[in-house]
Amino acid sequence: MPRFAHLAPLSLALLLAACGDGEPLLPPDAILPDGSRYRGEVVDGLLQGPGRLDYRDGSWFEGGFKDGQLHGKGEWHDANGEYYAGEFQDGVFHGQGLLRQRDGSEYRGGFAKGHFAGEGRLEQQGQVHAGQFKNDLLDGPGTLTLSDGSRYQGQFRKGQPHGQGVRTDEYGNQFSGAFDKGQLNGPGNYKGADGDLYDGGFRHGEFHGKGRYQDPAGDAWNGQFAEGALNGEGEYQGSDGTHYKGAFRGWNYHGQGRLARPNGDVYEGQFANGEYAGSGTLTLADGSQQRGVWQGGQRVRDEQGTLLPDPLEIGLLTQGRLLDEAIAGLPASTPEIDLYTLTLAGDGKQSVFLREADYVANLLKQRFAAHGNITLVNHRNHLADRPLATRENLTRAVQALAERSGEEDLIFIYLTSHGSRHHELNLDQPRLRLADLPASELAALLAPLKDRHKVVVVSACYSGGFIPPLKDDKTLLMTAARADRVSFGCSEENDFTYFGRALFADALTQTDDLQRAFELAKAHVAEREEADGFEPSEPQIWAPKAVLAHWQALREQQARDALSAAATDKPTATH
Repeated sequence: MPRFAHLAPLSLALLLAACGDGEPLLPPDAILPDGSRYRGEVVDGLLQGPGRLDYRDGSWFEGGFKDGQLHGKGEWHDANGEYYAGEFQDGVFHGQGLLRQRDGSEYRGGFAKGHFAGEGRLEQQGQVHAGQFKNDLLDGPGTLTLSDGSRYQGQFRKGQPHGQGVRTDEYGNQFSGAFDKGQLNGPGNYKGADGDLYDGGFRHGEFHGKGRYQDPAGDAWNGQFAEGALNGEGEYQGSDGTHYKGAFRGWNYHGQGRLARPNGDVYEGQFANGEYAGSGTLTLADGSQQRGVWQGGQRVRDEQGTLLPDPLEIGLLTQGRLLDEAIAGLPASTPEIDLYTLTLAGDGKQSVFLREADYVANLLKQRFAAHGNITLVNHRNHLADRPLATRENLTRAVQALAERSGEEDLIFIYLTSHGSRHHELNLDQPRLRLADLPASELAALLAPLKDRHKVVVVSACYSGGFIPPLKDDKTLLMTAARADRVSFGCSEENDFTYFGRALFADALTQTDDLQRAFELAKAHVAEREEADGFEPSEPQIWAPKAVLAHWQALREQQARDALSAAATDKPTATH
């Protein structure tokens, strides 16, 4: 806080002088040794009672004087724009007052000997300090609100959070407990804006010590935390039934432990970075066991130490053949409108995407008479028997659809995986480093189908961001979420994501009207998210009339074909 030199106690020895030329109509009653002019009562050479003092630099004070010093209520204006209105004592701010400083800051509240003291409120550079002040700083109970919206409420010492308090950051995350010099240290609590929770020890504002963390999905970690992560002995209980007890490093299983999976498999042994690594035994749900040495989640040697074939190498050898066979299985177009489908499950670490992609492929074949289908799958257990969901395989599959279909046909594409804020579809096969699929690249990849009527459905977080680069008059688009929202349901034990179930297992079994099906699905998703306490994902649609009309023509043709086939199969009556 700036010091105010002109508010120092005034000299008791005043020089009384007559008014000179050019003075105001009301001449000064006294001129001080420093040239300041005073208008008011002078008693025994001292300024007394109400008066006005004008300094040579343009600053001025109007208010009470006592024994030559500013005293009582008054108003002070600095030549540089600072302003104070309130109480004075012995020449300095003292008591209640309002101070506006040249940087735009404003303080309203108590003063003591020229300093902020007692109850007050300071607004400075977008920050608001409110509470008990001492020597210009918050000291005692108070509230600090920063320009980014973050806030601390609790005890202060010398301007910093110190003692019990609650801090809310700019994202809405809340920390509560004992603060020391601005940092949360010791027992405390954390409540994330998305619903995650932590109860336990803190050091320098990070999880540290014994504690329990639970994410919004209900997955929970208990144990010893260090530097913000579970490091040491602990336990994990997944909402899907997964259970692990043992050593952790950076949230990952690391060291000796026991992992029980929802499908009944149990592994006991060594882990590294979340995967089986070292000596261990895997007991499958059927009771059979696999003992030996593990690396990267795979058993590389049996219990006798014999080197085993690598499933990754075997799978890679078969991939070219698997894709060739899938493409060869696509039938050529007929003179009628044919429906071709392509389904893709992108993330191989969770089975829900595989199950959903296969369900959609079967639904489109059985209910909507798909003429041909290709399914690309990433999954930890299907590297050697299913063509991978990679950008190159997708490119080749799209090219094959363009070559086998005709301009009268309709292409239905379903993509399910995790998604990113940057609008990239996650492509992940365990033990392989695959590149993700950005929305812009998917648009370029679909160019061979530009003359085909298409339905493209993307079930992923932030998938609304795929609509702008993909939309055109021949492409109907549905997405599981807005461009800035997450979607839900991608857990290992699930058969569907929320959107996948609502659209394919529910809506499209009730109606074959695509627009109506989307509206039903959107309503079902909203109801489920509200029941679960989630922020609405708000599925999106782009529905050109030409595609809706072409889909309806396909369904009408299929209905006529079905009636014709039924009439042909009807037995002829005999007489």
